[in-house]
This record gives sequence, C-alpha cells and structure tokens, in this order.
Amino acid sequence: MNIKNLTIKKFHKGLINKQFSAFEATENFFKHIEAEDKKIGAYLNLTKDLALSQAEQVDIKLAENEDLGILAGAPLSIKDNILIEGEKATAASKILEKYKGAYDATVIKKLKQANSVFLGKTNLDEFAMGSSTENSGFQITKNPVDLERVPGGSSGGSAAAVASDMCVASLGSDTGGSIRQPASFCGVVGLKSTYGAVSRFGLIAMSSSLDQIGPITKTVEDAAILFNEIKGKDINDSTSFDAKYDEKELLEPKLENIKKLKIGLPKEYFISGLDKEIEKNINEAIGTLKSLKIEFKEIGLPHTKYAVSAYYIIMPAEVSANLARFDGIRYSQISKLKSEISNLKDIYFKQRGKGFGEEVKRRIILGTFVLSAGYYDAYYNKAQKVRSLIKNDFDEVFKSVDVILTPVYPTPAFKIGEKIDDSLAMYLSDIFTIPTNLAGLPAISIPIKNNQNQLPISFQLIGKHFHEADILGIGQYYEKISHPELNDL
Repeated sequence: MNIKNLTIKKFHKGLINKQFSAFEATENFFKHIEAEDKKIGAYLNLTKDLALSQAEQVDIKLAENEDLGILAGAPLSIKDNILIEGEKATAASKILEKYKGAYDATVIKKLKQANSVFLGKTNLDEFAMGSSTENSGFQITKNPVDLERVPGGSSGGSAAAVASDMCVASLGSDTGGSIRQPASFCGVVGLKSTYGAVSRFGLIAMSSSLDQIGPITKTVEDAAILFNEIKGKDINDSTSFDAKYDEKELLEPKLENIKKLKIGLPKEYFISGLDKEIEKNINEAIGTLKSLKIEFKEIGLPHTKYAVSAYYIIMPAEVSANLARFDGIRYSQISKLKSEISNLKDIYFKQRGKGFGEEVKRRIILGTFVLSAGYYDAYYNKAQKVRSLIKNDFDEVFKSVDVILTPVYPTPAFKIGEKIDDSLAMYLSDIFTIPTNLAGLPAISIPIKNNQNQLPISFQLIGKHFHEADILGIGQYYEKISHPELNDL
C-alpha cells in the first residue's frame, strides 16, 4: 500500500473500493511512523491500541454495508494539547508528563462519530507557546523538508507529521499563527477558523480569547472536509457560535461564485523586511489568481504595526490566569521531588519551577506583571483598546473587499537554534498571523512551493467572520491550477 501523498479524499476512495482495509492502512501508517519519525520527532505518543480498535470497527461497518462518511478510517494525528479520553495529554510540558485525558474534547467526539482513526499525539511548543517547536519539554521536531530547520510552531509536530505522510491529516491549535506558520514552513495547508466556529472544549487553554482548533492537511479540499466535520455550536463552550454554513459551498465551491470575490492586498504586509523569494512567489500566486478573473485592490490596515505589541500583552495575561491551575498541588510531580520538599512553600515553588520550561515561565511572569495593580490600566487596558482598533481596520476594509491576501511569515523556515535565544526576534516574526487572532477572523495558509529542492513558501488568505467558504473556495481553485496532481475538484 502506497501512503505517499494520500489525502482524505483519496484514502476514502481506496477504502470504499476495497483497495485496502482500514486495519491494513493503519498498520501501514504505524510502520511508516516507526521508520520515519526517528529522524523527525513529530509524535510524542502513539495511540496504537486505540487506532487499531477504531480501524477494526470501520472494517466491520464496511463489511455490513453501512454508509460511511468521508472521514471513516482516515488516519489522523492530534496535537498533544487536545484531550482524548484515556490517552496521554502532556501539552509537551513536564508538569503534565503523566496526565491522561479524563474526557474527549468536543472535536474528538465529532471525529469519533465520523469513525476517524487516531494514530497518536504530536509534539508542540510547551503549552503551545512558541513558533518553532523547540520549546517542547520532551524533544525538538525537525522539518521533513530540511532536517536542519524547524517545522514552525506551536503545531510543528502536526505539520511535520502531515508533510512526511505519517498521517493523512492532523488537528492543531492556533493562538497567534500556530497552525498557519508551521503549515507554511512544512509546505502543507493550515486553516485557522473564525473564533467560535469550532469548540475549544477539551483544548488545554493557553489564551482563551485567541485559541482556536483547526485542521492541517495536504490540500485545501481536505481542510474543508475536516473543518466541516468539527465546526458547530457546543453547549460546553460558551464562546462557540451557531453559524449557518452552507455545506455544499464549503465542499463544492462554484467557480462563478469565486470570480465574484474581490481580494485586498494590504500595503502594511508587503514590507521591506519581507524575504525577496517570498515576495516573488506571492506575486506569482497573485498572477495565478488573476487568471481566474478575480479582482484585486490595494487596501490599508494602519494599526497592523501595533498588533505584536498588543498580542504580547493580552496573550501572557491570559496565560497567567489559565496556567494558575498547574499550581504544584494539582498535576503534581511530588514523587520526583520528594527529597527536595520539606514544606508547603517548597511544593509550590519547586514543582512549578521544575515543571515549567523557560518560555512558559517568561510568559507567566510577563502576564502576571501586566495584570498587577498599577499596571493593568497602563498595559492590559491599552492593549485591548488597540485590539479594537485592529478589528475596526478589518471591518472597514471588508466593506470594499471580500478576502485579504498576505504573506504568512517574513522568511522561509529558519534553522534549528537560529532564533531560540532571541525571543524578541521570534515574537516580531509573527506580525502577519497575529492580527487575525486579535480580530477573530478565519485565515488559511496555502503552499506556493512544496518540493525537496526548495524550502516551502505559502500565502495567507483572510476572510470575513464565518466566511470560511470564501477562503477555502479561492484556495481550492488556486490549488486546482497550481497543484493539479493533489486535487481533483
């Protein structure tokens, strides 16, 4: 069985046509992971018993001629900050090294109902804090395209697993670009949906007003399929929204509707620090989209320059509140530190100090500072006002355009160790992805280049709230022209 470049759609066709069984496919994926992941380090934990059991159930249903959906038997990986009942959920942190999910995240429940197969949990920057997957408490994941480079972060394990054919697709989470940036670095597709479109219940929280679960896939078409399955209102997540999506529009976009869309090019995103190769390839992508007769217009998003500053005040403040639960008493490491603990103060300070990595500590300290008496108004309140201005910028331009096209990241994937000691440089590089999280908008990273000879380069499409169909539709038709071998619309 050849699993190379196997998409959700191709997998489904092969399964239904009985070219392979779900059990056989799952076993083949585990063999490939065993051989490939030694050099990449995408997975933290394989859920082999669960996966083979799920695959077996799919084969039984298939033998009984049950009507199976497109995700039945599809071998998926899951970022290790999303809970699967009974399976490890570490968020790549030593403080949660032995923790197992007590329940299924809502997205996992939905995928179980769709009869998907979960191969394992993927690596990430600890508690999703980072842009390179070098901040994991357990291992550094490498980029499958170039093993000396990072896969991006924080969903680096998920992107690397998809790019190296160690799963058909994956789920990640995006707080400031953590799906789109690693997808771009690894040459795959990453969708961050509208805030509230997908339930966050069962996602280990980092920054609750910014976090969003989304798909990382080989094609835009697959991203639409996976998003369609996990979207929807959830009674367990009060921030989720009952948006009325047209399923046919999401999965089978019509070219005549795509041609009616107008794309905005924000001058603030095409800046002097942008890598020349990225600029050149994005212009080529724009040319491809113009061949579809889509109209383009230059626009302005003037408050973009304040996005990183506002984000790195709001996000750490929410981190400080969310990570307070990992206090050294709950999720305890006490058995490891017994000889060092003599009183209650030791329990708190030594367990938290040794459980959390440096980046997590940095953000907790920064967040606690901006929320402290005397600084709340000076920093946090001002950042929230800037967030409103950024959102207003988007609202204003969306009166004249339907979609916005931008770079994903200023450079291609950088080398392992290149930026790890320069946090500020790492933070500033998220300038193109952060604004959409602050505004709660949907955005997708789509590969322009994806081969072994050149580093992957992607462009980003940003849509209006709950208009995922627009960016997925444009993406699918772009893919049809530029990567016909991947997608058969």
